[in-house]
Amino acid sequence: RVGARGAAMEPECRVLSIQSHVVRGYVGNKAATFPLQVLGFEVDTVNSVQFSNHTGYAHWKGQVLNSDELHELYEGLKLNKVNRYDYVLTGYTRDTSFLAMVVDIVQELKQQNPNLVYVCDPVMGDKWNGEGSMYVPKDLLPVYRDKVVPVADIITPNQFEAELLTGRKIYTEKDALEVMDMLHAMGPETVVITSSDLQAPLGNDYLIALGSHRKTKADGTRITQRIRVESPKVDAVFVGTGDLFAAMLLAWTHKHPNNLKVACEKTVSAMQHVLQRTIKSAKVQAGEGNKPNSAHLELRMVQSKKDIENPEIIVKATVL
Repeated sequence: RVGARGAAMEPECRVLSIQSHVVRGYVGNKAATFPLQVLGFEVDTVNSVQFSNHTGYAHWKGQVLNSDELHELYEGLKLNKVNRYDYVLTGYTRDTSFLAMVVDIVQELKQQNPNLVYVCDPVMGDKWNGEGSMYVPKDLLPVYRDKVVPVADIITPNQFEAELLTGRKIYTEKDALEVMDMLHAMGPETVVITSSDLQAPLGNDYLIALGSHRKTKADGTRITQRIRVESPKVDAVFVGTGDLFAAMLLAWTHKHPNNLKVACEKTVSAMQHVLQRTIKSAKVQAGEGNKPNSAHLELRMVQSKKDIENPEIIVKATVL
């Protein structure tokens, strides 16, 4: 396709994002759509819930989409023959039948387009003070492990979720690399452990993320690129960061398909810019000496447009 000025345009890249929607604030689709659009993607959103705001606030109201309703929306797309996608993106889900329906849809979309890439954030829980706990129903774990991860191409678990999926605890970086290999063996060719409680070489004020990209060459040989990213800890509890991370990782791996190092540097750097802007703004809003609340800590998404589009690299990755 040729653009108006005669310059070749990038072929259209379309993402189906099945995530939460909030009226106010930035989680789920609200955290993923804007960055993807800014980075040039067409984004089709299915809102798995519609809430007034995220559930970290004192109050929230709204509706939940069930698996039949999800199926009905997908049928509408199919009837119009507009069910061809380059990417599928999913995050937080609380319902096993909804998750199973997502898998069915992904499998059908992969038949339509064998090159489709499914980016999955297997949201199940996290660690607080070293103790992991699940914040979704326990019966989601076997669905993620046995159905979802095998059809996923890129997954972004945190350390606790990676441990849950493999049944193996991570105490050292070596453990983490082996866990990532186990995850590759389950299906995905790109695995990013988005946060961990591993000791960072740069010190306690840094958080470690690890990435692994496994490619099988035409002759059957495997090449694995592994990286470590250390980013400065930001002292606040944000919501929507995982959703933003997965969306930006989708975009940057698309633009740098065989360079996980650069893709992660751009993703984590943009992330840092957004979080720094958010915390600064939250402190101003809360006022001197007051702790910022949920409303103050909503991600400064629109204000960070330039950083999302073209992040200054402030976090470098180490090749392992």
